[in-house]
Amino acid sequence: MKTEILRLLKECEDYLSGQELCTQLGVSRTAVWKVIKQLQGEGYKIEAVRNRGYRLVEGGDVITEAEIKSCMARENRGWRVVCYDETDSTNTRAKYLAEGGAGEGTLVVAETQNAGKGRRGRNWVSPPGTGIWMSLVLRPDIPPSKASMVTLAAALGVSEGVFQATRLSAQIKWPNDIVLNGKKICGILTEMSTELETIQYVVVGIGINVNMKEFPEELSKTATSLCLETGKTYKRAPVISAVADSFWHYYQAFLEAGDLSSLKEEYESRLVNINRRVTVLDPAGAYPGVCRGIDREGELLVEREDGQLHRVLSGEVSVRGICGYV
Repeated sequence: MKTEILRLLKECEDYLSGQELCTQLGVSRTAVWKVIKQLQGEGYKIEAVRNRGYRLVEGGDVITEAEIKSCMARENRGWRVVCYDETDSTNTRAKYLAEGGAGEGTLVVAETQNAGKGRRGRNWVSPPGTGIWMSLVLRPDIPPSKASMVTLAAALGVSEGVFQATRLSAQIKWPNDIVLNGKKICGILTEMSTELETIQYVVVGIGINVNMKEFPEELSKTATSLCLETGKTYKRAPVISAVADSFWHYYQAFLEAGDLSSLKEEYESRLVNINRRVTVLDPAGAYPGVCRGIDREGELLVEREDGQLHRVLSGEVSVRGICGYV
């Protein structure tokens, strides 16, 4: 009920009467009043005027189940959303919930993480009140060998979700970094649990730098935030919801096709290195080439100097621009 009351208040430009809320939701005035008090306690500024009703004046940068669901597409509002003020890692929490039977579409969000995870065991800086730290539980009926493609679908979801929420055109650095103006705003970490040749669950962790105004010196050359790039601050719940909704769209398209064939063209349209010179940092030896997009399995196509087209597997190598991060 809290989600629906919040959504109705957001959609109404004027006061919404208590009676109208009661009628639409089939609850008592006392129940509505209690929810309004809860929302006010969570940081929402809601005016209550006798004989007129309630009006949402200011929402604040609130991350709660009700706030996130109120921003989601209607078909996704039935998801289970779990919010923490602080946790070790949203991926760790999501895996714990998945082990306990949490269904596909379970979304875990935290205000801050004290043990955020990046790729290759790196720590992910997760200060409170500034970023989005979220993980999704998935249960795809696909072989484990195809799980890496979920990460590329997630990259598309973040890129599109950021655009829908902020109108900023974020690009993708293969396979799953999201960049603005040549610097990273988002990392994606996908983990899975398997039994024999069956996936038990996949957890997709997404960390987005939203309102950070500075970074540690070692990160400042490659990392940025939505705020640093625009000078604006953003409410995070609408971005979380837009990313979740967008990802779900691309994830379903991937499952239907069984590969990335239906997403290849759009992915390449957002690929920051497309048709540009790159360096492939292969453990067997780095080599230069030109990025020519991806194949239907999500492998990067790199044209080497001899004209041969090589397929680069994510997880095995890194790719950098000739002159820097991208």
